Amino acid sequence: MAENTFAVQSVRGMNDVLPTQVAGWQRLERVTRELFTAYGFEELRVPIVEHTALFKRAIGEYTDIVEKEMYTFTDSGGDSLTLRPEATAGVVRAAISNGLLRGARLKLWTSGPMFRHERPQKGRYRQFHQIDVEAIGFAGPDIDAELIGLTARLWRQLGITRVKLKLNSLGTAQARRVYREKLVEYFRGHESLLDADSRRRLEGNPLRILDSKNPDMQALVAAAPLLTDHLDSESREHFDGLCAMLAGMGIDYVIDPRLVRGLDYYSRTVFEWVTDALGAQDAVCSGGRYDDLIPQLGGEAQPAIGFAMGIERVVELMGQAGAVDAPLAPHVYIIASGERAQRTALALAERLRDDLPTLRFQSNMGGGNFKAQFRRADRSGASLALILGDTELERGVASLKSLRDESGQTQWPLPDLAARIPAILADLAGPTEAG
Repeated sequence: MAENTFAVQSVRGMNDVLPTQVAGWQRLERVTRELFTAYGFEELRVPIVEHTALFKRAIGEYTDIVEKEMYTFTDSGGDSLTLRPEATAGVVRAAISNGLLRGARLKLWTSGPMFRHERPQKGRYRQFHQIDVEAIGFAGPDIDAELIGLTARLWRQLGITRVKLKLNSLGTAQARRVYREKLVEYFRGHESLLDADSRRRLEGNPLRILDSKNPDMQALVAAAPLLTDHLDSESREHFDGLCAMLAGMGIDYVIDPRLVRGLDYYSRTVFEWVTDALGAQDAVCSGGRYDDLIPQLGGEAQPAIGFAMGIERVVELMGQAGAVDAPLAPHVYIIASGERAQRTALALAERLRDDLPTLRFQSNMGGGNFKAQFRRADRSGASLALILGDTELERGVASLKSLRDESGQTQWPLPDLAARIPAILADLAGPTEAG
C-alpha cells in the first residue's frame, strides 16, 4: 500500500503566530489596552460574521473591498453573511442595535481578526488583525486631535520612530458631490489613459481613482482637480482647527490632498500614519470621520471618528526598533531524579507557586538523567535550578544552583525554600529577575 504523504497546510494568506512571535503581540495588546483606558475608551467585542448588507451599505458597493475582497457565503437559512473585512461597520451596528446611542457620547475600542481575499504579500494577509478605536457623538476637531495624539503617544511608548502623519479633509457629502462632478469631467477628458479599474470606478466611485497604485496613472492623477480647493467653509474651519491643535501638541504632519481612503463612509478629516520601513505596504494606522454613516445604517445621526491599525505591521515595526521583548523565561527550573522525587516535585512546584505567585516555575517533564535535565534547564533560560533527589528527600532538603554563573550549589530545608528563592534570585546577575 502506498504511503499517505498528504500534509495539511494553512490556508494561503492566513498565517500562524508562533510562540517566538507572540511576545510582540502581547506587548502591543498590553500597551494599547492601558493607553486606551487612560484616554477614557472602553472595550467592545463584536462578531466576526455580519450580514453582507451591512458592509455593502457602510463601505460602499463600488469599493475594492466589497467588489473583490469579501469572504461572503450563504448560510443554511438562506442569509448572505460575510466575514468582517473591517471593524467600524460592526461597531456602529452594535451601538445602534444595543441602544447605546441614545444621548450618549461613546469612546470604544475593539480588536481581532479581519478577512479580505487579497493577493498575499509581506504586510498584507487574507486573515489580518486590527486594533480599532471609535469615538461617537463628538462633532468638533478636538476629538480628531485627541485620537491622533493618542496614536502619536502609542508610537513613543512602543519605541517606533519611522512613521509620519498624512492629513486631508474630504469635506461634507455635498461638497464631495460638487467635486465629484469636476473629477468625472476631468477623467472623462482623459478616458483613454485610464486603466480598467479606473474606468469601472469612474461612474461608481471616481474619488477612488485618486488612490490608484498603478504607476502609469500617477501623472494623470497628480494633475487632477484637488478636493481641498472645493471644501465647504465649515469643513475648512474644522480642518484648520485640527491643524492648529496638532501644532499646539507638537505633532508634525503633512497635508496630502490625494489622501482619500478606500471606504465610502469617510467625511471631513482623514489621516494615515505611514512608514518607509515595510516596503509597498506603507500604511500602519488609518482613520477619519464618518459623520454620515450612522443614519445610513438606521441610527440617529451622530458625528463620529475612528481609526484602525494593523497589528502585524505594528509588530514588525516594533521588531525593527528592537522593542519586542523576548518570551518570558522561568525564574526556577525544577529538576527531579528518582521516582519519589518526581512525584514530590510536582506537589512542591504547586506549593511554591502558591507561596511565590510573582515567580515562574517550570518543572522538568518526561524524565531523563541529571545531565539531560540540566540541559533542558539551561535552554529554558531560567536563572536558578531547584534540584530534588530521593536522597535529599530523605533528609528533607533540596538544592538550589545558579544556572547563569559559578556561584555554586546550596542546600536548604524544604520549608525554607519559599523564603530563600527570592533572596538568591535577587543576588544573581542573570537575564531574568525575581518578580
